[in-house]
Amino acid sequence: MEIDYRTSTDGIEPNDLRGFFVGWPNPPNPQAHLKIHNSSSECVLAVDHATGRVIGYITAITDGVMSAFIPHLEVLPEFRGEGVGTELTRRMLSRLESYYSVDLSCDPELQPFYERLGMKPHTAMLIRNHHLQTAETIDSDLA
Repeated sequence: MEIDYRTSTDGIEPNDLRGFFVGWPNPPNPQAHLKIHNSSSECVLAVDHATGRVIGYITAITDGVMSAFIPHLEVLPEFRGEGVGTELTRRMLSRLESYYSVDLSCDPELQPFYERLGMKPHTAMLIRNHHLQTAETIDSDLA
């Protein structure tokens, strides 16, 4: 399979983003998912060249000066283990290399993946409002 890596959502429709957020109890709908990409400071999409289907993505938000945070990296289940997540992360880290800090939160079992790419484990504090995962309260134009 040939994969195109893009940094723009031009030509991407909400239906091209179906199948993500596996295991989330309240996943965002495809319209909200597209808005996540469009509202992020940076995004990289992995698109199947033959079908135009988005098979993976990574997003980052930044202050534009010193700090960046990577909130999302996901590859569709049927494409995991093929290096797509690694390539998405490499490309994003390259885009963010001028920042003093690049942070992300992940479950402990994912730390070795990010360590292979040069990141280091650290402690973090967070709030997770799982009842807001759908992102529907953010903007009424998502419906």
